[in-house]
Amino acid sequence: MSQSLTIALSKGRILDDTLPLLKAAGIELTEDLEKSRKLIFPTTDPNVRLLIVRATDVPTYVEHGAADVGVAGKDVLMEYGSQGLYEPLDLKIARCKLMTAGPVGVPEPTGRLKVATKFVNVARRYYAEQGRQVDVIKLYGSMELAPLVGLADKIIDVVDTGNTLKANGLEAQELIATISSRLIVNKASMKMKHARIKMLIDQLAEAVERRNA
Repeated sequence: MSQSLTIALSKGRILDDTLPLLKAAGIELTEDLEKSRKLIFPTTDPNVRLLIVRATDVPTYVEHGAADVGVAGKDVLMEYGSQGLYEPLDLKIARCKLMTAGPVGVPEPTGRLKVATKFVNVARRYYAEQGRQVDVIKLYGSMELAPLVGLADKIIDVVDTGNTLKANGLEAQELIATISSRLIVNKASMKMKHARIKMLIDQLAEAVERRNA
């Protein structure tokens, strides 16, 4: 039983895109996620179970050993600071861009910049590298509203189609990072369950390659 694996995933696009990759590794859910309020799910492999947690909590569960492996967006990992984790595989799913955005045609203020975002650590690092002085305002959602009501000059957010920005009179500006979802592994689990986890990584890598061929 020491070779049992717990995998942390978050609902939504990452989960939808990860399940076919897990299936290729012989791991399938035995229950319908949509019809259940459970947070721990058995799979067709008796030694593998899935935890369903918030996207921003996946690295925490993995780093602290509550899950052996997990799948998290690079944006979440950049914000979390993933020194306590291995990141062995880019799954090339849930792709998008982390960008700055501001009102269309409005020049950037010359003084101190006000930036609203949920990616506070990313924002501070990004502007520090540019030598810009900024006030970072933490928001949990509806970023696009901040420049419209004078809360911030700019926002930093994940951009997929850019339609929400356009609908609110904003435009994507500087690219901070290209985002996709990564497989992350607990460092102790990698030592203790090396053969089992290595097999999973190899199977997923093969599935990713086939998917993108």
